[in-house]
Amino acid sequence: MSASPLIWGLTIIVILGLLAFDYFFHIRKAHIPTLREASIWSAIYVGIALLFGLLVFAFAGRTTGSEYFAGYITEKALSVDNLFVFLILISSFKVPRVNQQKVLLFGIVFSLIARTGFIFLGAALINSFAWIFYIFGLILLLTAGNLLRPANHGENERENLMVRLARRFLHTSPEFDGDKMFTQHAGKRALTPMLLVMVAIGGTDILFALDSIPAIFGLTQNVYIVFTATAFSLMGLRQLYFLIDGLLDRLIYLSYGLAGILAFIGVKLVLHALHENNLPFINDGEPVHVIEISTDLSLAVICGVLAVTITASLLSKAGKAQTAINSARRHASQYLDLGYTADPAERERVYRLLTLEEEQILAMDKKYRDSAKDVEEIRALVARAHRQHEQEPPW
Repeated sequence: MSASPLIWGLTIIVILGLLAFDYFFHIRKAHIPTLREASIWSAIYVGIALLFGLLVFAFAGRTTGSEYFAGYITEKALSVDNLFVFLILISSFKVPRVNQQKVLLFGIVFSLIARTGFIFLGAALINSFAWIFYIFGLILLLTAGNLLRPANHGENERENLMVRLARRFLHTSPEFDGDKMFTQHAGKRALTPMLLVMVAIGGTDILFALDSIPAIFGLTQNVYIVFTATAFSLMGLRQLYFLIDGLLDRLIYLSYGLAGILAFIGVKLVLHALHENNLPFINDGEPVHVIEISTDLSLAVICGVLAVTITASLLSKAGKAQTAINSARRHASQYLDLGYTADPAERERVYRLLTLEEEQILAMDKKYRDSAKDVEEIRALVARAHRQHEQEPPW
């Protein structure tokens, strides 16, 4: 499938239109999205992606359609994994709940820009150097190994290089000023934490692109399919964040599933590189006759691995305990922090979630309750939230 300039133009207009719609109708007026709103718009964006895939099937054939869906599912899974880091950044910068949508939309837009740049760079390298598939395969195998390391979503994501440079050389404000990126502090114009968290997300997005683009090029070398699968996987990520906010911690085996998928695609890339080989020190520069993994098999493996790891995560007692404990810590911190939200209804919602999570934790086996890191610190934090709630008047 070789997309014409007209098709490219229409596709870009649709994507820009969706982003503009998101900003003007959802983000411009700061608000906290309800579960119903997040559910409806998540379903709409997934539906748009699926409809586009069916159009690819109809007009470009089964092979290209399968490549799109394999790429879309892989990129969507990697995007969900990225939400873990977004959650850490938003929590560590204590972004007020009402302003989190703006931060997320910026992250999505920056991701799309960064990945588009890497897509065209990757396409140029593939067209010029067949051996680049070896490099892409090695990147994915190393990434898969890194995902298997414990605590790969660490708190140190907050202070990446660009944020440290900004704090050191530029005048920054310690407090948010609504959703403004600049404010007056100590009589001078200063950067707000809103801008700093956007810088942090932008920096991590570049690293995400280094992993995701080789992954999708391992499934298809059609630049149009690579671009659309990547773009549609990012659409609706903001709504998905609010929809599965409390479930992100529950997916304790997702990193293992992603490691398996990336390793599988890495092997697929290396086999393809051997099949197209022209390096003189490998088989005297001649192609190596090895098996090549079909797109249909790739799609089946990706779907199967994700189904197994997500199901195992949701059924795991350890996963349920980890989810409840992490959520209780987060909601207790949010309740105690008036900078997070001073809205009475939102504070009551957060406290209600905290009490439900505490009931879940107390109903679990003691070995699961005590397995959490810093468990005594979490218990003290929850107790402070209860004392604070008792001192406040009823809403």
